[in-house]
Amino acid sequence: MIKLGKSVTVAVAMTALLAALYGCEKKEGPLEKAGKAVDNAAATAGQNIEKAGEKVQDAAKGDKK
Repeated sequence: MIKLGKSVTVAVAMTALLAALYGCEKKEGPLEKAGKAVDNAAATAGQNIEKAGEKVQDAAKGDKK
């Protein structure tokens, strides 16, 4: 009888753990998706500005690419 009680307790604990993990699953909403898109756009713009700055410096030095 004690083994049955322990088994039930373990089963209930595992079910509670799985339910908690499922409840914590990260789900992105529309604002989070939009924020990520803005972050990506800003990063891309920054890279393009950096490349343009390098081209200006090269042109000032006389190097042309």
